[in-house]
Parts: sequence; structure tokens; C-alpha cells
Amino acid sequence: MIRIDATPRRFNFRIVGLGFRNGHVLVHRAVHEDFWSFPGGRAEIGETSVETLKREMVEELGVDVTVGRMLWTVENFFRYEAHDYHEIGFYYLMEIPESFPFHASEIVHRLKDGDSDLEFKWVKATKGALTALDVPPYFIAGQIENLPQTPVHIIWDDDDPAR
Repeated sequence: MIRIDATPRRFNFRIVGLGFRNGHVLVHRAVHEDFWSFPGGRAEIGETSVETLKREMVEELGVDVTVGRMLWTVENFFRYEAHDYHEIGFYYLMEIPESFPFHASEIVHRLKDGDSDLEFKWVKATKGALTALDVPPYFIAGQIENLPQTPVHIIWDDDDPAR
């Protein structure tokens, strides 16, 4: 997995997928966390970003997804678990097979991932719903109802959103 530790700093290369169904988008969290995120994971050396997303979704959701267009390339700066992160993220549109469960308000999938218990649910794909649920990086809430048609480069800093 591509990660560099330079305590207290950490660099990640993360690949993320936004999957939509019935006006909702899939999110997940570790059950001990207060915030949610879009599913994905760290790339492995020698693996393309599309291969990473497909692998992660098989591991986490148990399904083969279809990876669509890239939405954002994000330079993401945030603090998490006593580390200052510098993360490069590739965010893709993805299609999740109909065989993966859907419910408008309940947890639809659970998984043990290393030391973390993950849970997945669908949330309305609106600015208000993502803001209320606390889904970083926070710029996505403002763009979820009007996704870019071509890839957009974003620099996002939780401490300085105007950066």
C-alpha cells in the first residue's frame, strides 16, 4: 500500500469511488468514527488507480464494480489520529451492481477490515444530507448535485478551505 510515514506526518495515495442508486450515494465508516467517507482504499505499487478501485470494492463490497470517469484529483490536507495527512486522492464515478443491497435509511453491509469494523449505507446525494452526515472532504457536498463532466483538480485543506 502506498503510504509514507514521517511522524507526525503521513502521505497516502487513495482511490475513491462514488456509486449512486435511486438518488443516493454509498458511504461507509469505521463504527468507532463519527464521520463517514466514500469507499475506496490505498493503491498498491504497480497497480493502476482503476485496478485499485476494483480490487477494493471486491474486498469491501464483495462485488465487481464498473469504474467510470474520473471526477476529481484531490490534494487533501487533514488531521486524523494524531497525524497530519497529505493525501493524493483520485475520485471516480463507479457503477455498483444491482446485486448489492439498497435501503434508503438502513445499514446495508458490514465488514471486518483489519482492526476496523466497517458499515456501509446509502445517503441522499444532496448537499444537505452529506453535510449533516459529516462526509469529508467537504467540498464534495457542494458538488454532489452537479458532478463535473471532466476531471477537476482540487486542493483541499480542512484547516484552510480557502487554500
